[in-house]
Amino acid sequence: MISDAGNLPGHKSTLLSVAPMMDRTDRHCRYFMRLLAPDVRLYTEMVVDQALLHGNAERLLRFDPREHPVALQLGGSEPEALASAAKLGEQRGYDEINLNIGCPSDRVQSGKFGACLMLEAAKVASCVAAIREVVDIPVTLKTRIGVDDHEDYDFLRDFVLTTAAAGCGMFIVHARKAILAGLSPKENRTIPPLRYSTVYRLKREFPELRIVINGGIRDSRSVREHLGHVDGVMIGREAYSNPYWLVQLQTEFLDDSGAASVSREAVLAEMEAYASRETAGGERLSHITRHMLGLYAGQPGARNWRRYLSEAARGADAPASAITRSLEALNRSAQRFG
Repeated sequence: MISDAGNLPGHKSTLLSVAPMMDRTDRHCRYFMRLLAPDVRLYTEMVVDQALLHGNAERLLRFDPREHPVALQLGGSEPEALASAAKLGEQRGYDEINLNIGCPSDRVQSGKFGACLMLEAAKVASCVAAIREVVDIPVTLKTRIGVDDHEDYDFLRDFVLTTAAAGCGMFIVHARKAILAGLSPKENRTIPPLRYSTVYRLKREFPELRIVINGGIRDSRSVREHLGHVDGVMIGREAYSNPYWLVQLQTEFLDDSGAASVSREAVLAEMEAYASRETAGGERLSHITRHMLGLYAGQPGARNWRRYLSEAARGADAPASAITRSLEALNRSAQRFG
């Protein structure tokens, strides 16, 4: 029997989300994406519970209030440690605690968490229950449809049954299985075949749960098709490589927030103001601008713009003004080829 899974975020805030991506969705990236899409749900990179408990928690948990709604993704496998880390996240102001049960990397496996935990549903349930005991914000899972040879639907169904009974009301399901040995994390994002129908079936059989689909989603038409079967869509690499797509998603699916009026130039101006504050506090400009390089993807002059911004942001003293000055390179290139 599924226990109370009512601690769910609002439906609109989970309709569209950007996936947690290692070395990508840090606080600078999330701030940038928030300017493009006011209502898309954002996720941190995976943060290991032990790093929070024994490292610089203030640095690891830092985010700008403008990022809301924003979820903290945790990695770990020990209920007590995860509960303590989740409590820190709630105190810092995060809107959701998400457990990573989908990453197949060797490093994650050696820590006994990530996708290998699909094989230990009872342990995951204990982790969910422990976190639910200490936080009032939603506790969710990001998982795969299977692991190695455990790829039949019954395996996924039993995993969901067990962890939902512990209090997880929302599952973000990457519609590929994970292969724990022999494939790199990158290969695990492309080689195992996508099985969207498996995620659809999960929603049909568990209508009371919030089911969000993830994996290989690169255009608005696909988003609309998926939303006919599940409660939400999580976008991964495409949102990073072509971030201005988020503006279209915001206006097409999340209605009247005003995102239609957000131009690339306006985003650059806002990011310059943000970068001015951050660099004044000691942050390097390149740590911010590296996430912005896809902003003009597909536009005339995009290559020269990327080159200019990358070069201008180098060095410890690179000025934030390089962000809007990059428009000069874009305009020169557009005039040359226009």
